[in-house]
Amino acid sequence: MSTVLEQAKAIGDAVLYEGYLLYPYRASAAKNRLRWQWGVLMPPSFASDDIGEYSYSHTECLLEPGSHATLHLKIRFLQAQARLVHDGQAFVDSLTVDGVEYTAWDEAVEQEIDMVVPAAELLAQRVELPFTVPAAETTEGCLVRRTQELSGRLTARLDSLDGPFGGARLTVDLANTSTWTSPEPTREQALHHALLAAHLVCSVDAGHFLSMLDPPEWAKPAVAACVNDRVWPILIGDEQRSQAVLASPIILYDNPTIAAESQGELFDGTEIDEILTLRTMAMTDDEKRQARATDPRAREIVDRVDSMPQELLDRLHGTVRYLRSVTGEPADVPWWDPGADESVSPETDSVVVAGIAVAAGAKVRLNPGLKRSDAQDMFLTGRIATVRAVLSDVDGDTHIAVTVDDDPAADLQNTHGRFRYFSPDEIEPILEARQ
Repeated sequence: MSTVLEQAKAIGDAVLYEGYLLYPYRASAAKNRLRWQWGVLMPPSFASDDIGEYSYSHTECLLEPGSHATLHLKIRFLQAQARLVHDGQAFVDSLTVDGVEYTAWDEAVEQEIDMVVPAAELLAQRVELPFTVPAAETTEGCLVRRTQELSGRLTARLDSLDGPFGGARLTVDLANTSTWTSPEPTREQALHHALLAAHLVCSVDAGHFLSMLDPPEWAKPAVAACVNDRVWPILIGDEQRSQAVLASPIILYDNPTIAAESQGELFDGTEIDEILTLRTMAMTDDEKRQARATDPRAREIVDRVDSMPQELLDRLHGTVRYLRSVTGEPADVPWWDPGADESVSPETDSVVVAGIAVAAGAKVRLNPGLKRSDAQDMFLTGRIATVRAVLSDVDGDTHIAVTVDDDPAADLQNTHGRFRYFSPDEIEPILEARQ
């Protein structure tokens, strides 16, 4: 269990700081002027459907509790902390003291709230845990750090599932109940009274949670009936059942892990570590100075990149494989050279799917799998597509390149070679659509 909870914390930390500060890691960058987009639970006075800001999240997932099981529910979020710079007379945007530059900026303080409750109690009644994070102010040299009071409420219950298989549905509501108001509120002001990157870690000491992505057959109707608002529960430590679930405001798959090659947080999970590292290395001395002055975490990134040994940078580059690994023959040219294997022709090659040869021009129905690299591919389920090429990678795996027929940009994508890629088990040939 301790290993699973350690993994949940590592993934939760990545969620906490996703987008916290983006390259080039300085306050003056336009992309760092609109902050905190994930898991933001605003005070009720600011929340509104019209502006897409909300004060609560709702989680439902399935649990098979063991005898005398106890649940541990942990709320994790960031609290905005204003870092103000004072020159002795007034607050200023920036100040240099003894050669060190200080910049006014909003930092973040990590907060955790715990609820430990027997499963039997949750089955008997709804349990509420109100909580408060007090305001605080500290002074350090020319810096003044301030946080505002936050209040919230965690509500949990268990409902037994109908049918002979047992199990229960865990429902957890997390709400920001802060009473802050302002005559002319702005998002920047409201963020100081919000729960930022809020997520839940739910664990059970006896029993296990079921996957919401790939549940057992008997549990599928119950999974379909679950409602999740602004979070999605994923298993930690397994892909079918586990003692821990992370209710994440960012769409993830079951059992996510931090890449072993990653040397530290870069605050942008949509980028490749190597690219961000090289970009940071290429920053000018003045840009690095501004980044270091913006935030201690930015300073850590710049210092880590500047001191990164070559062997660690090489690890970020991945593995290079050559044609020999596929053909068994010595290769005079690398696998990426167009002349490496003249027997390969993506435009005419085919692959057999359900006994039918599928090649360029074929019509297929898409059925994306559960572990796609892009979670939005789920919206393509059942759509008709045209095969544009059949390709094989250096590991011998086959990929079907397609354009979606009802996509208005399909012809343009085909012209520019911008395809969507699926494996053979994710497509269904449509014989009557072929000429």
